[in-house]
Amino acid sequence: MFRFIRVTRWLFPLLALALLAATPARAQLTIEIVGGAGTTIPIAIVPFENEGTWPLGITGIVGADLTRSGLFRLVDYAGILPRPARTEDVKSGDWRARGADAVVVGTMRPQGDGRVEVRFALVDTGRQAELAAMTYVVAPAQFRATAHKIADVIYEKLTGDVGVFSTRIAYIAKQGRRYQLNVAEADGFNPQTVVTSNEPLLSPAWSPDGTRIAYVSMENKKPIVYIQSLASGQRQVLANFRGSNSAPAWAPDGRKLAVTLTKDGGSQIFLINPDGGGVQRMLTSASIDTEANFTPDGQSLLFTSDRGGSPQIYRLNLRSGAVERLTFDGSYNVSARATPDGKGFVFVRREGGRFNVAIQDYATRQVQVLTSGSLDESPSVSPNSKLILYASEQGGRGILAAVSSDGRVKQRLVAPATDVREPAWGPLPR
Repeated sequence: MFRFIRVTRWLFPLLALALLAATPARAQLTIEIVGGAGTTIPIAIVPFENEGTWPLGITGIVGADLTRSGLFRLVDYAGILPRPARTEDVKSGDWRARGADAVVVGTMRPQGDGRVEVRFALVDTGRQAELAAMTYVVAPAQFRATAHKIADVIYEKLTGDVGVFSTRIAYIAKQGRRYQLNVAEADGFNPQTVVTSNEPLLSPAWSPDGTRIAYVSMENKKPIVYIQSLASGQRQVLANFRGSNSAPAWAPDGRKLAVTLTKDGGSQIFLINPDGGGVQRMLTSASIDTEANFTPDGQSLLFTSDRGGSPQIYRLNLRSGAVERLTFDGSYNVSARATPDGKGFVFVRREGGRFNVAIQDYATRQVQVLTSGSLDESPSVSPNSKLILYASEQGGRGILAAVSSDGRVKQRLVAPATDVREPAWGPLPR
């Protein structure tokens, strides 16, 4: 039997599970930019008026977010005095002379209740036009979240795509014999441990509303699928049938999950309600069918099967039951994840003994290999379809990495002395 996901390094020290409801995780991910887009938008981010009053400001985080995207280049604001704080303060000629296409300015003012009023404006220097202006009244503890929101607004106004700086990621971290399911901000900051165990945790999958995560635990000497609330820490068994229970994936409306079960003999795909009821087998096959993933419209499932003689990607129409093969190049294509824009899917391809992340367009069937490591796996697509988070290796241990859907922007997310795997990109905040 072939293996779809190479997790043997992490399997089988079987001890007890302990639940930690959103406790701080030890190792924070650090993002290293290793490749950027060929063309970047030059933008100046001027420290907000009164920002120095608070140890944790706003503009540094905004700048880091935009730089990390690979699509922006920060323009130096030093020497421009007085520093502009409002749209009318921006003298476009000064900024155009420095090469800035846009300028971000703002103010921070304390309120009587301990909160802070944060105002910002985005100014187009070419047209001397205000592209965006917003006000937030927040507690200092919300500065990071506010900075991510501002970065999202700037990103959308200047690129036309939705920003994802306010999203979260989930991943599995291993230190020694301990496994942790962690949730962090998209930039790797503020990791929180959702579950910890002395044995493997696998396949985290976000609910569409971002309040729950489904995952696989080996705590009972077999794979069992659980769903856990991030707010309360409460968990419930989703699938604990005879044999293996694995690969949970939520439907876009949150009413169903797809899982892979062997309860009838052989790996097959089932749909199941979030409460564990309504189990429905979706395919009748003597082959291995696994790793189901819903398309954004909820009308189809992408899945991996060896029904053609080697593992390939297929699509199941949930209304008609029709099955269509999607990948034909190469003898090993697995782990399909639909892009949220509905245009295609990412997957893992093995070629010449190397495992790499690739993307395929539905309309043209064109395939582009996006990564070049020796073991790149577990892809997860950002909600705006522009970045793919995946697991890789560096120095003999697991790290996370990200690559843009065109292959040009590349990042590494590293946690010191930690083996990191199984990433899952959360949904846009509601």
